[in-house]
Amino acid sequence: MSNQANIKIITENRKAYFNYNIEERFEAGIVLKGTEVKSIRLGKINIQDAFILIRNGEAFVHNMNIQPYPFGTHKQHEPTAVRKLLLHKHEINRLVGKVLQKGYSLIPLKLYYKSGIIKLEFGLAKGKREYDKKQKIKEREEKRALEKIEKHYKIR
Repeated sequence: MSNQANIKIITENRKAYFNYNIEERFEAGIVLKGTEVKSIRLGKINIQDAFILIRNGEAFVHNMNIQPYPFGTHKQHEPTAVRKLLLHKHEINRLVGKVLQKGYSLIPLKLYYKSGIIKLEFGLAKGKREYDKKQKIKEREEKRALEKIEKHYKIR
């Protein structure tokens, strides 16, 4: 993602950064229906619980919730349907090798427009342990307390 000028973020999965260590990032297109694209344009999407699986040499995103388009007809899409990701064969083969290693998962990180096309950024992630999460929370609280003290003494 070298050119940031033509990128507009639709949604981000902040929970993924807390629950996983992201080791590598990838970009993929998604196969979508018309009503899905219209719902995404309205911001009616949630990727918090989504994950990516590779089956038969193809990558699919599961649990990505795209709410039904409110102005659509009776032909609506399924909100949590499995959607195919558009990746090159060599990228998929590389991902398969990495996911087979113990503890690695493919987790969606953000959905964005790139030159008017909807793209999904996902990461090769390894789950954090409970004590890692607690340590992160402790560090964040200490940093906030320190900033509060600094701000208090700079004002006076």
